[in-house]
Amino acid sequence: MIEKNEMHHYLMDRLTKITPENAEAFLRDLCTYAEIENMAQRLYCAKMILEGKTYNQIIEETQISTVTLSRVSACVKHGGGGYKSVIEK
Repeated sequence: MIEKNEMHHYLMDRLTKITPENAEAFLRDLCTYAEIENMAQRLYCAKMILEGKTYNQIIEETQISTVTLSRVSACVKHGGGGYKSVIEK
């Protein structure tokens, strides 16, 4: 039986191999439409937080829930820097 840790590492390795040309196809095969939409919404909200937008502005523009926005905000401010590193590239 394959360990979850091995599968996790395999996924992380494959993510580093994605090119702009195959990113959308890979995500469409891997995730549901709703999962892709949720990830896109969270990433866009993180971008808006880093731009200094208020919660009200973000909610109005993206229709994100306050719970999800709070979680994204906590990750942007206190997380591992993943959002910021992806957004700044």
